[in-house]
Amino acid sequence: MHRLVLFDIDGTLLTDSGAAREAYGTALKTVYDYERPLRQYDFSGRTDPQITFMVLRDGGFSDEAIEEKMPALWSCYLEHLATNVRSDRIKVFPGISRLLELLSQREDITLGLLTGNIEPGARIKLSPADLNRFFSFGAFGSDSQHREELPPIAVERARDAHGRRFEPRDVVIIGDSIYDVRCGVPHQATTIAVSTGNTSRETLRAENPDHLFETLEPTDEVMSAILG
Repeated sequence: MHRLVLFDIDGTLLTDSGAAREAYGTALKTVYDYERPLRQYDFSGRTDPQITFMVLRDGGFSDEAIEEKMPALWSCYLEHLATNVRSDRIKVFPGISRLLELLSQREDITLGLLTGNIEPGARIKLSPADLNRFFSFGAFGSDSQHREELPPIAVERARDAHGRRFEPRDVVIIGDSIYDVRCGVPHQATTIAVSTGNTSRETLRAENPDHLFETLEPTDEVMSAILG
């Protein structure tokens, strides 16, 4: 069976040590004159547009006002993100590099991304650790603000990129948040949760993922979960 394996980024592959949140806060101030602290918000598993609506609605902004300036927000955010994301701030989690190398060498595995990041932001985050080379395509927050809509987009892009149509049973979604698990359930994908992000193991277990790991470092076990 050929598997389509879709990885989340933040909290799953790596941490950017707060670089993105800092860039995002600066962009909110610049574009919307929004200065409230962001530390109260848990961004885990949410798409970038979803985060923006959540934060700015709390600040009293209408949806129309938010949408009007969102292109300017992303432009400003990406500018600051590119400055903030440096090699010393990107920390790849244990086992990730080895796992991706092994998966990329298999003819029965196709790798992709499934992340709430807008695509240019995702590529910036992956660049310092040279992880973009593993992912020629993906589904991103710039495709839809609703994470549950991203798996079918990734499936279609896999077909466009590799000429293979994946059935739901062929898709594996790997992530660190409850939303990574939840987005796979309606599409009958295999879900693998990992507690390397901000979400506790107990909270992840309550979502009933097909597999749950502390880290993705036990390569043989993770490979067995992926391959079924």
